[in-house]
Amino acid sequence: MILQRPIIAYFAWCYHKRKSQNVNGLFSVLARALFNSFQDIIEGLIGGAKNMVAIGVATATAGIIVGVVTSTGLVSRFVNIIDTVAGGNVWAMLLLTALTSIILGMGLPTTANYIIMATLTAPVIVSLGVDSGLVVPLIAAHLFVFYFGILADDTPPVGLAAYAAAAIAKANPIKTGIQGFSYDLRTAVLPFVFIFNLDLLMIEGVDSKGQIIWINDPLKLIWIFLASLIAMFTFAASLQGFFASRTGIVSRLVLLGLCIILFRPTLVSEPLNVSRELIQAFAIALTASIYIGQKFSIVNPIKKLFIQFQKQFFK
Repeated sequence: MILQRPIIAYFAWCYHKRKSQNVNGLFSVLARALFNSFQDIIEGLIGGAKNMVAIGVATATAGIIVGVVTSTGLVSRFVNIIDTVAGGNVWAMLLLTALTSIILGMGLPTTANYIIMATLTAPVIVSLGVDSGLVVPLIAAHLFVFYFGILADDTPPVGLAAYAAAAIAKANPIKTGIQGFSYDLRTAVLPFVFIFNLDLLMIEGVDSKGQIIWINDPLKLIWIFLASLIAMFTFAASLQGFFASRTGIVSRLVLLGLCIILFRPTLVSEPLNVSRELIQAFAIALTASIYIGQKFSIVNPIKKLFIQFQKQFFK
């Protein structure tokens, strides 16, 4: 930050020096730029201190909530309630935890949101996951509840982000929130995906002592990234009804199925007794073929219109 303005000033001085001789001395230019750099740093520190006031208040309030929760045993009650309602079903447990995170996260800033989610709902997944035979690493549980806690900013009726967007667009806040939430459904699906597919978190598994085994192969990490990226594209295309062109209901269902296969290839690879990478490669090839097919289907109607235009006016 100190050197940024002097370097820019030096190159600007050299440029104007070549264009014209009527420029100030290099020392005075660099001294002025250096003074402005220190002034920027001071203003940044002042702005950071002002912004930290709101974060400090939110963190202090969240700390009070965390203290009340830990001293009253509310976490164990959350676990018991969700366990009773879910009835031992893993999917029901995750859905109830996600819904609880959305409700608790409404109207909270990001820092306070994570503290409350990590205190109240993350232990639910860890505790009930073990009871159901699903070993969930702590980082996966925290990311799961944090995703849904943040999603509350775009969920009506609170939807603080939706209100901000509606104010900019001069639109209805509720309609904006509903539309934004429909676009954010991929954010709601992704946490469920990496609970059952830890590869997305670069985790290969958990050993007998509960220690995380990380993926160390760079090529495997690159493959996971590419497959996940294409899966997100297929899910967004299925949700919005547009890929290379507008897609029908059949194409949308096919894209949704390809998304599921790319995210959880074990659903197909284990029954067929083949490698998961082979299944993902097949799904990627099928996705590419759908895209190419739709891309050429856009050109054909234009050609037909052009031919009709020629017949009509150039008989």
